[in-house]
Amino acid sequence: MDRLDRYREKIQNLLQAYLELSGDQQDVKTELICDTQHDHYQLVYMGWLNDRRVYGCALHLNIQDNKIWLQHNGLESDVAAELVAMGIPKTDIVLGLQLPFKRQFTEYAVG
Repeated sequence: MDRLDRYREKIQNLLQAYLELSGDQQDVKTELICDTQHDHYQLVYMGWLNDRRVYGCALHLNIQDNKIWLQHNGLESDVAAELVAMGIPKTDIVLGLQLPFKRQFTEYAVG
């Protein structure tokens, strides 16, 4: 299995674990979106709560230029650290949610 296939598998495993932890509340569902053709992976909430529409992206990762980009993290977890614990080198993780200028001051790749 090549590196990109391993990264795809690890991302999907991570998001699946969050999906299983989240559980559904009333009419709010948590869904996993995996676009393996374009390498975009999201965990989203959608539904209704007390007559109000609930929709939002909790987590968004994608793969571009052979690196995993953390585009959005609406969770309280350190998802980048979890990726490292899964065996992904920090040099292959980009904190896309960080200002490009500030990425150089992190332990992760700049882009």
